[in-house]
Amino acid sequence: MSDKQPPKATHEGKLQIGNVTLTVAVLEDGSRVITRNGMFRAFGRTKRGRALSETTRVQGFPSFIDAQNLQPYISADLQKELTEFEYLSKSGKTVRKGFKADILPQVCDVYLRARTDEKLVKQQQHLAVASEIIVRSLAKVGITALVDEATGYQAERDKDELQIILAAYIEEELQPWVRRFPNEFYQQIYRLKGWEFKAHTQKRNQQVGKLTNQLVYELLPDGVLEELRKKNPVLDDKKYRAHKHHQFLTINVGNPNLEKHLSQLIVLMRISRDWREFEDHMLEAFPRFGSQTKLHLNVEDTPKESSGDKLHKFLDAGGRNGAEDDFDRALNKASNP
Repeated sequence: MSDKQPPKATHEGKLQIGNVTLTVAVLEDGSRVITRNGMFRAFGRTKRGRALSETTRVQGFPSFIDAQNLQPYISADLQKELTEFEYLSKSGKTVRKGFKADILPQVCDVYLRARTDEKLVKQQQHLAVASEIIVRSLAKVGITALVDEATGYQAERDKDELQIILAAYIEEELQPWVRRFPNEFYQQIYRLKGWEFKAHTQKRNQQVGKLTNQLVYELLPDGVLEELRKKNPVLDDKKYRAHKHHQFLTINVGNPNLEKHLSQLIVLMRISRDWREFEDHMLEAFPRFGSQTKLHLNVEDTPKESSGDKLHKFLDAGGRNGAEDDFDRALNKASNP
């Protein structure tokens, strides 16, 4: 430490960002600070960083932003602020190390711009997700703080009120990233279609997206899919959407209904021997499904039994007892996939 006395904290506290707690302070010169440990935790990095022998890392940068592919997105101003400095705790007895707090959203912006340019590697994708959540949540809290300051309400609000608001926004932003479609939903589609299912890859058959719309989103209440498409449009010059449709469903109503619908679909899939039989079950279970285009894709048309033909078969097999046996077998299959 140099002969010059480090600045002293006048205020200290804890800031909760998602599931990470950051130690923060305001220094006597008005600087807002996040401790070094807090910054590294925010981006899931260690203080020591990666081995210097790795050619993909840049020496002289903290490990949460030292990746070679991020360097083109680091402005000269941000680079100056990436140097940690010492300050004294409020008691004056402890020397802490930290970064200026305003670099947090700037570092997030680095990851987001790199993602937009498709420069992130697979191991960095989750950091872009975390960055988007942080930036959006801080922006929401920021406007609340400005209104409070302009109206004088900041003097009346509880000390932790903004943190409570932030926590709610973080929960709102984090929740949509939870996996909503169980793996069995895709396994059953592949089984019924006769496709090979590879459990260790996220790459899906190109027809899966269309089938998901027809089986799930088009059977939600009228107008829901149209609104989801507005909120989550196909990206310009791309063939995909930035998010999953279910990320925009409400926590208390939309997602519980989605989960219930998926459970019903999976049961119908379990009791179906092939895709044609599954479609018949869908037509009986969901009347709205009958108004859609049939989902036979790349399958030759063959004569189908009518409901009357099936009934005659049941009667020929022993009347009511035959139907009951068929129902029992289906129930047993649905309960024991």
